[in-house]
Amino acid sequence: MISRVYGIDFSSAPTPRKPITIAIGELAGTEYQLQQVVEVGDWSQFDGFLNHPGPWLAGFDLPFSLPRALIEHYRWPTQWPVFIRWYGQQPRAELRLAFKMFCDARPVGNKFVYRKTDRPAGSSPAMRWTNPPVAWMLHAGAPRILQAGLHLPGLMEGIDAPAQRRIALEAYPGYTARKITRHSYKSDDPGKHTQERRDARRAIVNGLLETGLSSGLNVGLGVSRAWKQKLIDDPKGDLLDAVICGLQAAHASLEKNFGFPVDIDPLEGWIASVPPPA
Repeated sequence: MISRVYGIDFSSAPTPRKPITIAIGELAGTEYQLQQVVEVGDWSQFDGFLNHPGPWLAGFDLPFSLPRALIEHYRWPTQWPVFIRWYGQQPRAELRLAFKMFCDARPVGNKFVYRKTDRPAGSSPAMRWTNPPVAWMLHAGAPRILQAGLHLPGLMEGIDAPAQRRIALEAYPGYTARKITRHSYKSDDPGKHTQERRDARRAIVNGLLETGLSSGLNVGLGVSRAWKQKLIDDPKGDLLDAVICGLQAAHASLEKNFGFPVDIDPLEGWIASVPPPA
């Protein structure tokens, strides 16, 4: 079992004002022991993180692929590594046009197509290019993860991975947060940094401290009093999202085949900690 586990709240355009946020922790039994959360403000720092020696496991808050239906519609490459290399080389303006043309040809109320994992996770369609622009997160992040030589279970070389590998899992913090509370807990808008959202963050942190039904995770959060307060006090929710990504990755590492479906689509992948449909 890999003990070093990271959680990454991703940004498709990192700057010191909007950095990539990385939770650093150790998995001890069924407890994810948070050590610290750091911020990465440019691509060179992020690439350095991706390339540092293993073994380690990380949950990344970005889609690792697009829906198969969209990819096959345009006859884009259907082998995941080939598709990601190709996708990362395409100008965003051309991709945006392709997405828009695809959506415009579909009926109102059913414009987007989803990966098999998106519906049970409650996540945005991976092809969405605005509000939130997850298609650009894929465009910026997945080619870097592939280039760094990380192992992505279910998307390359099968699900099993040797213990010495650096392993990347797709994460989605909103899935776990909503299991604890349906209230909004974060905002980038200073005008929405309310007591209600702070209370929601407190509820989420408290729900993460134990394993079980409240979080849906098989691991609990081990956190110092100081870091617990920082997670609650961060109005943008970046610190908390990074920690949830780490917890989701830790959860998956304790599940057989990372908890992924036996018939996982090797082009679309799956989000860590989201159970397969019955």
